[in-house]
Amino acid sequence: MNYEEIKKLIEDMGSSKIEELEIEFPEGMKIKMKKDKEKVIAKPEPEVCIPVSNISHIQVKPEENVKIVKSPMVGTFYASNSPKEPPFVKVGDKVKKGQVLCIIEAMKLMNEVESEYDGEIVEICVKNEDMVEFDTPLFKIK
Repeated sequence: MNYEEIKKLIEDMGSSKIEELEIEFPEGMKIKMKKDKEKVIAKPEPEVCIPVSNISHIQVKPEENVKIVKSPMVGTFYASNSPKEPPFVKVGDKVKKGQVLCIIEAMKLMNEVESEYDGEIVEICVKNEDMVEFDTPLFKIK
């Protein structure tokens, strides 16, 4: 879920009769919103709070010991060099810092995305040929 989608959700909730809402996404992100007509409450890290009228807070709880490799640019995600080749990595693979995980095609340029961490791939968050935005989670590494 990107910033614009979260902003739209907040605006929709602000004008609805819903008093409290909690959402848990498959990627592990959790959002909890509660209306507070008098004030906006901000909580310290590790929770992320976005002050908005009629919403007291949005709470995002990251998974423990999981590092996320995010897209460095807008483009098309490719899991391999070509459709006939196997993917660079799959769930369960051990990876080293600097190892190529995927390719993001942007403006006809193929950009290799390298792992920022040593660890094991526990989730691939996008599908081959999906369009991705800047900061879209691509891989979870434990």
